[in-house]
Amino acid sequence: MGIHDRDYYRDDSGSWLNSLTRHGQVCTWIIVLNIILYVAQISSRTRNEIGYLEPNSGPITENLDLSAKDVLHGQVWRLVTHAFLHDTNNFWHIVFNMLLLYWFGRDIESIYGPKEFLAFYLASAVLAALAFIGCSAAGLGGGMDTHALGASGAVMAVIVLFACHFPHHRIWIFFLLPVPVWLMVVIYVGFDAWGLLLQDGLGRSGGGVAFAAHLGGAAFGALYYVRGWRVLNWIPNWPASMTARRRPKLRVFREEPPPRRPQVRESAREEPTPEVATAPVDEHLEAQVDAVLAKVARQGQDSLSEEERQVLQRASELYRQRRK
Repeated sequence: MGIHDRDYYRDDSGSWLNSLTRHGQVCTWIIVLNIILYVAQISSRTRNEIGYLEPNSGPITENLDLSAKDVLHGQVWRLVTHAFLHDTNNFWHIVFNMLLLYWFGRDIESIYGPKEFLAFYLASAVLAALAFIGCSAAGLGGGMDTHALGASGAVMAVIVLFACHFPHHRIWIFFLLPVPVWLMVVIYVGFDAWGLLLQDGLGRSGGGVAFAAHLGGAAFGALYYVRGWRVLNWIPNWPASMTARRRPKLRVFREEPPPRRPQVRESAREEPTPEVATAPVDEHLEAQVDAVLAKVARQGQDSLSEEERQVLQRASELYRQRRK
């Protein structure tokens, strides 16, 4: 991922569309799609024999939710589509998932770029679904007839990845209790692991929660960070033009005009100016820069430690060499 994939490398075009989608564009559209499908789910519910609307019914929910049996019979799209549906009988299901995605997803998208973030999110949904199916087949978290839906598995992967980058970032539990995000992740994972063990083969004793999907997403988020994975690198023959963002136009301001070149005789031959080798920016340094800049955006420049200031200084020197 190069400098052009970063949020602080701005396009100065002034387009209203560019200003709308500069920060967290993929994250925003994922949220919009979830809301649209949720409205469609509610609108398409079917009625039972006595005229009451059945929760989580209708063609949209029934054809797109996660069903282990249906996936094994070839309906593999359910591995992804279930993450864009939510419980029509519980409005807070979609509210909390989308709030968490908005709070944590935009910073992750700024670090990895929109294309990689989208690939990471979809891969998280798939692996969360596979974890749910695997546990269902093993008799944990519900049997093979159990259905699941919701973005919780993919959102959990995003939260864990955020906690890996910013473990000491403080959040407010119920808007009252400040805790570091790493502690919140530990609590979530512990709660899900305990809930999975308590569920019987029919998925009861868990309040209808797909704990296995949560744990699958959390595991993928942690491994993604520790192993330094990039989902786009797993796609064979992925064209470079699809992974690189179009370079925006930048305005360059010079404090002093460039010095005039001395006049030479026509017979004089100019020696070719040797090209200055540009040192490639180390990928680990780029990740550090992302984390430091995200911290500046949240807490201000005064919150930086001496080590973080040195990271910015090293990156500035390397970028300056590139521009020469």
